[in-house]
Amino acid sequence: MRASTAATSRTCARATSVPSNDLQRVFVTVPAGAAELAAGELESFGASEVKAVRAGAACAATLEQAYRACLWSRVASRVLLQIAEFPAPDPNALYAGARSVDWSKHLGTDGTLAVDCTSTRSAITHTQFAALKVKDAIVDEFREATGKRPSVDVAAPDVRVNLHLDRDVATLAIDLSGESLHRRGYRGPQGAAPLKENLAAAVLLRAGWPALVAAAAADGAPLGFVDPMCGSGTLCIEAALIAGDVAPGLERERFGFLRWRGHDDALWQRLLEEARQRRAAVRLDNVTIRGYDRDAAAVEAARANAASAGLGERIAIERRELGELPDAPVPRGLVAANPPYGERLGEQRELAPLYARLGETLRTRFVGWHAAVLTGNPPLGLELGIKAKRTHTLFNGPLECRLLRFEIDARHFATKRAPGALPTFDEDSARARPGSEMFANRLRKNLKSLGAWARREEVACYRVYDADMPEYAFSIDLYQAQAAASADDPKRWVYLQEYAPPETIDAAKARARREEAFAAIPEVLGVSRERVHLRVRRKQKRGAQYEKLAERGEFHTVEEGGLKLLVNFTDYLDTGLFLDHRPTRARIRELAKGKRFLNLFAYTCTATVFAAAGGAVATTSVDLSRTYLDWAKRNLELNGLRDSSRHKLLQEDVIEWLARPARERYDLIFLDPPTLSRSKRMAGELDVQRDHVQLIHGALARLAPGGVLIFSTNFRKFRLDSASLSALDVRDITAATIPKDFARDAKIHHCYELRLATPSDRGSAPPVKRATLKLR
Repeated sequence: MRASTAATSRTCARATSVPSNDLQRVFVTVPAGAAELAAGELESFGASEVKAVRAGAACAATLEQAYRACLWSRVASRVLLQIAEFPAPDPNALYAGARSVDWSKHLGTDGTLAVDCTSTRSAITHTQFAALKVKDAIVDEFREATGKRPSVDVAAPDVRVNLHLDRDVATLAIDLSGESLHRRGYRGPQGAAPLKENLAAAVLLRAGWPALVAAAAADGAPLGFVDPMCGSGTLCIEAALIAGDVAPGLERERFGFLRWRGHDDALWQRLLEEARQRRAAVRLDNVTIRGYDRDAAAVEAARANAASAGLGERIAIERRELGELPDAPVPRGLVAANPPYGERLGEQRELAPLYARLGETLRTRFVGWHAAVLTGNPPLGLELGIKAKRTHTLFNGPLECRLLRFEIDARHFATKRAPGALPTFDEDSARARPGSEMFANRLRKNLKSLGAWARREEVACYRVYDADMPEYAFSIDLYQAQAAASADDPKRWVYLQEYAPPETIDAAKARARREEAFAAIPEVLGVSRERVHLRVRRKQKRGAQYEKLAERGEFHTVEEGGLKLLVNFTDYLDTGLFLDHRPTRARIRELAKGKRFLNLFAYTCTATVFAAAGGAVATTSVDLSRTYLDWAKRNLELNGLRDSSRHKLLQEDVIEWLARPARERYDLIFLDPPTLSRSKRMAGELDVQRDHVQLIHGALARLAPGGVLIFSTNFRKFRLDSASLSALDVRDITAATIPKDFARDAKIHHCYELRLATPSDRGSAPPVKRATLKLR
């Protein structure tokens, strides 16, 4: 072993100053949250008066027990042997107290030293200054006694002195560990790891891995361990060390006591030999340990680390995607994982699918096993879909984390929240907060005003709230099967859209406001929470308009202008019915009689339904999505429009279709392109601001003499290129097409009527007035 070689070659020949059987005060530092584990270890080593405190565990221990802590503790960071304690209210008292120690018992003038310091609730707060005062006291003592002094080596001193100041009391200790004990000696130079070795061991101890190992040793049954996101392999290696009864310090080359004058080398060599014998006595034939990671570099590093720990043949590391893991290798075992946490709000949203995928893997491949997941973002743990049987608090550096422990059994699987369903939370508590009442009052006021308008105008689906209170950034749309629906009508739904808060907003405050709103909405609107459908609006990716979000296939029939339309609240980015276009659809209906109608970027063809209802002699609707055209067909059929020769649905790229020679002319065209979309033409994608002139000219090539083109866009910053369209008769009808329920948001869309500017065509269409857009 390297440790034994180092111990022999670097041991001083001085007599010990601390007899092996004498009790000394010892303090073991640990990662925050692991103090109880360290206390249990110290008791197992035979220490007495053990007490767990926030930063670690204190005890009375012999030198042998302190050495055992250095060699065998899996969670310790440092083992500190106390040598002095004295009042230190000021620098002079600190210096005098340090000078009173007989430092010749600990190092010689030919040795090197370093002093570390921590300070809490003390007058001396500058730790570097305090460490310097103690260093001065030590070297001054040697210089006065011998004329020589030891040197300072902050990186690898022969003796590292620890100074702790608490309430103006100084405690001096010899750091027996030297460098932190989490450095076992097997990790290569791969850079900073997300999980230190002693924290990984604490995860395994809390998760009950030692008990599983003991049970497997007793009954001989196979046992498994899997880390599905193993990174550099730390959890796998620590699990193997525990299963193999391997002392975690056995591979270390250096300890802080090896050149300390109080070191008992014979004792240390005996403990090393005992550790070797214990390791040799354990066979791991019935224990299977596997690690997986999607990153090739991580897999290579994990394999190298396992080999360095002497466990290369015991740990199988493979490159695998999380969703492609094989089934559990044996019937029982432990899955342990340390997935990414996501410290910023945007990162948290991106990580939710990862946690959901991890949960699915656990539920489908590891039933009957135990699991432990360490996360710095506990809400992400809900995405796992398994109810934790217990949680523990651990700190990964300064970051507070939760260790979630699970029994992977169908009894503990959480009922998965349906897509768009409101989350579960303490509704009574949220409803009792002042913010919830303020939000409810505003919603009641809006409902009273807009509800009266909607009944008068026979509007069945309308917006009742649109971020009226900026801190409650939601839009709330009420959908009904008919305009005169009563409050208890089951065919009433709420479509709730949350505008995702910026990353600068505190996540806890954002969550509290969501709960306050979610508690009020069903009660005020008289709709059960099961009929409230939630969607979070974020910046849309190019092409996202065609993404499917769920597979529920639940469509509901609503009414507009005496027509029936299908909506879907869960499966897509939008419901299939843009409520702000209600006046635009009425305008199309008004203009359509006897006309041939063309609908470009037709979506679910609600405009086509209105054109046909208005008396259009024929309609053609063009869209790239087969899904939406199937939806469109159902909308047409729902209104008795089943003649496919008269109402054509074309699955085409609109850009390519417009580029072809025009064979048919249309009297009325509706052009409502997405803001951004991929296309083979126009520099690889459609950008409505950049490309609207080309789109409009392409559509005008299909327009019959005297025809009307209605162009609309929901790009809020849109600016029409009037100069490039100067040859046309262009009317901005935006104000007339913004309905009352969207009056707060005048930029919800822009809308224009365009005609070819010829004398014979001028005045061929009626002027646009709000009165002409009123629904029946």
